[in-house]
Amino acid sequence: MMLSGMELAYMYSLLLFFVQILILVPSSRAKVPAIIVFGDSTVDTGNNNYIPTIAKGNFQPYGRDFPGGFPTGRFCNGRLPPDFLSEYVGLKPTVPAYLDPAYNISDFATGVCFASAATGYDNATADILQVIPLWKEVENFRDYKKRLSDYLGIEKANEILREAIYIVSIGTNDFIENYYPMQMRRSQFTVKEYQDFLIGIAENFFNQIYHLGARKISLTGLSPMGCLPSERTANFQDPFSCNEEYNNVALEFNRKMKNFVAKLNRELPGIRVVYSEIYDFILEIITKPSKFGKYWSYIQ
Repeated sequence: MMLSGMELAYMYSLLLFFVQILILVPSSRAKVPAIIVFGDSTVDTGNNNYIPTIAKGNFQPYGRDFPGGFPTGRFCNGRLPPDFLSEYVGLKPTVPAYLDPAYNISDFATGVCFASAATGYDNATADILQVIPLWKEVENFRDYKKRLSDYLGIEKANEILREAIYIVSIGTNDFIENYYPMQMRRSQFTVKEYQDFLIGIAENFFNQIYHLGARKISLTGLSPMGCLPSERTANFQDPFSCNEEYNNVALEFNRKMKNFVAKLNRELPGIRVVYSEIYDFILEIITKPSKFGKYWSYIQ
């Protein structure tokens, strides 16, 4: 089957993601006992199906390329990066959503997703569409740790949490759903101050999951969010072009996040955080599609 440009773009983005995260994977893949996921729609494997929100991916065409061809709550045509990573390290081909009643702790022992589409670092972002705030993702992780300890014993549970790979992908919604379209945060912060506010929340989040056992973590940076279809469509000053203001904010935030990751690696004993940079690669796909082959022209 011939792939569209957008599908090829997704595949190349996955490849980049894997190249950057492999530093966390030991030479023996079997040593990775679980994949544990926090974040937004980029990694939500279906949690929003089970909460009262309109931010759901439970209808077609979502899931058209998922095994069976049905929507799962993933905001994607098929599987998401955590699913592919789980399969790569020899675990299940999909990472189950923590709120999915079809799964129990025996399923979650090798991988679990706490992410919620449309959420952000900022609680106010989650409030907009009534999704799961980041602090609640941490509370669900805390509950998971207790259930895992009851199921496998404290020592084995702690080993799994220590050796698991954690994926964190979040932040775009804080700007495109909250800061820019809503008045509240813009009345409180300049955009640079808001970036620092979010990093303060991120620091608290990472400290919490660290003390709950997380050690090997991949943090994905922001993509060129001014080039998202919604932002290009709404760019009335330069129709269908990327919003350069938003892209510059993403670049600045990514720079600050890289410094933040370096700080975490210095200050938290035993932690290993890898910053996954996706901005430049995705921007090149969007702005120079022909460089990657004839099918890339579809993305414009």
